[in-house]
Amino acid sequence: MPAIQLFGTPLSGHCHRVTLLLKMLNLPFEFKEAGADERKTEEFAHLNPLQQVPVLVDGEHVITDSNAILVYLVKRYAPDSHWLPEDPLQAAQVQKWLSRAAGEVRFGPASTRMVKQFSAPEPYDYALALTAKFLPQLEKHVETHEFLATDRATIGDLACYSYIAAAPEGGVSLEDYPAIRRWLKRIENLPGFTPLPALPLPERAL
Repeated sequence: MPAIQLFGTPLSGHCHRVTLLLKMLNLPFEFKEAGADERKTEEFAHLNPLQQVPVLVDGEHVITDSNAILVYLVKRYAPDSHWLPEDPLQAAQVQKWLSRAAGEVRFGPASTRMVKQFSAPEPYDYALALTAKFLPQLEKHVETHEFLATDRATIGDLACYSYIAAAPEGGVSLEDYPAIRRWLKRIENLPGFTPLPALPLPERAL
């Protein structure tokens, strides 16, 4: 049995970003599905009192929060890699995109997808407006940058990728963002890439 266990759900973009890094680092792991009912159990609450996924168990260590897991995996298994550079300026750029993944991406395209696909009780109009503001900013950035933080892929790219790639599943078209589509393709061409399972596309709202 692999020492690493990842508790999550296959359709979660937060879980997908962790899966991407595990596969790109070629780390063996066991995926343990933790649906809504499973997350309500006392056993799961012991792993994460917030009852959220993903949760990574690595031997005696339990790490929660997808971005925290990304940092842990790189520091633990690929400390000298391009995924999280030691250079202060580059590290700061990576952190900026982790923050944007937890900010504009989470409450923009991730939220629109959650509403359209899972009937999540989140403000769709707000998420749509935030997405409409964020995507042109991202488009301008990747027009002149192959990757988000440095000249190579970092965990900042992985943190942002899943929900932006799945934006059409929330009614958000990427048709008007060719540079974003090229950036997505660069991530998809990385060794070890695995796609987020596709969901039906709703009517376009943006």
